[in-house]
Amino acid sequence: MRTESGSHGLSPQNSRELAAHIGTSAFELANYQNEPAQMRSGAPGKNGYLYLGFEQRGTRSVLANMEHQVPCLVQKALYWDEEMPHLPCVTMISTSSCILQGDRLALDVHVAAGACGHITTQSATKIHSMNANYAAQVQHLTVEENGYLEFMPDPIIPHGHARYISDTRLCCHPSGTLIYSEILMSGRKYHRAEERFGFDVYSSTIRAEGLNQGELMTERYVLTPHQEKLDAVGVMQGFDLFGNVILLTPQKHHDRIMARLPAQFCPADAIASGVSRLPNQAGLIFKVLGNDSATVKHEIREFWRISREEILGITLPAPFLWR
Repeated sequence: MRTESGSHGLSPQNSRELAAHIGTSAFELANYQNEPAQMRSGAPGKNGYLYLGFEQRGTRSVLANMEHQVPCLVQKALYWDEEMPHLPCVTMISTSSCILQGDRLALDVHVAAGACGHITTQSATKIHSMNANYAAQVQHLTVEENGYLEFMPDPIIPHGHARYISDTRLCCHPSGTLIYSEILMSGRKYHRAEERFGFDVYSSTIRAEGLNQGELMTERYVLTPHQEKLDAVGVMQGFDLFGNVILLTPQKHHDRIMARLPAQFCPADAIASGVSRLPNQAGLIFKVLGNDSATVKHEIREFWRISREEILGITLPAPFLWR
C-alpha cells in the first residue's frame, strides 16, 4: 500500500466507458477474463450508472440533477441532519442488492459552487462469489469552489472468490472540502471460516486532484490473499477490517484536525488508527484497523466529526440506533 504524489493531470474520461474497460488490461485480473455462462459482463442490467448533481438553491442545497441506469438507484434527498438542516442526504441503492460477476458500475457526483451534499448507502455493499470474470466500479467525485461533500458508505464485504477492481477520482477546488470514506471487511468470517480473506482479488486505485490544478496524490492497493497472506506485519497484522478516509480541504484546517487525533495502537481493544498529511498540502488521510465493524465505524465517525467541527464549526448529530 502506498501514497504518492503525481505531476500529471487526469484526462477527462467518460466514466461508463472507463468502467467497461477498467479491468481488461489489469495484471491482477489477467486470469479472470472469461465470460459468465449466464448474462455476459456489462450487459443491460449489469452496466449500472448513477449521476448526482448538487446545487445551492436559496438557503439550502438540493439534489438538482439525477440520472440512473439499473442496477443503480437512489432515494429522494432528505434533510435529516439536525446540525446541518440545509444538507441534502442521499442514500444510494442497488436493485440487485449486491455486486455480481460481470457488473460494470459507474458513479458521477458533482457539487456545484457553494453547495453541499451527503451520500451514503442503504447497507453494506456485498461483492458476491464469482466463478467467471470480475466486477468493476468507477467513481468520479467533483467539488467546485466552496463546495462541501461527505461520501460515507457502509462497509464493503467481499465474499469467497470475489474479484473486484475500482477506480476512484476525487476532484476538489482548493477552497472546497471532500471527505471520502471506505471500509473493507475481510469477508463473511462468521459464515465460513475460510471466507476470512477468501476473495480472489480486491484492487483499488484512488486519485485526488485539485480542480484545474492536476494530480495531487495517488493511492493504490492490490489484495490477492490466495497469493500473499494479508495477516503479515505491516498489512493487516491479525486485524479483519480496514478503514480508509481521505479528506481534501484547505491547508488552514490540517493542523487543528491532526492535533485532536493522536495515533493509537491498542491490541487489547483490537484497534489501531492514525492520521497523516497528504502530499502537496492536499489534505489528510486517516486509516484504522479493527476486528469489529462497529468499532471501526466509530473511529471513522470521530474523524468525520472532528473534521466537520474544525472546517464548518458544526458537529455531527447523534448516530441513529440502527446505524
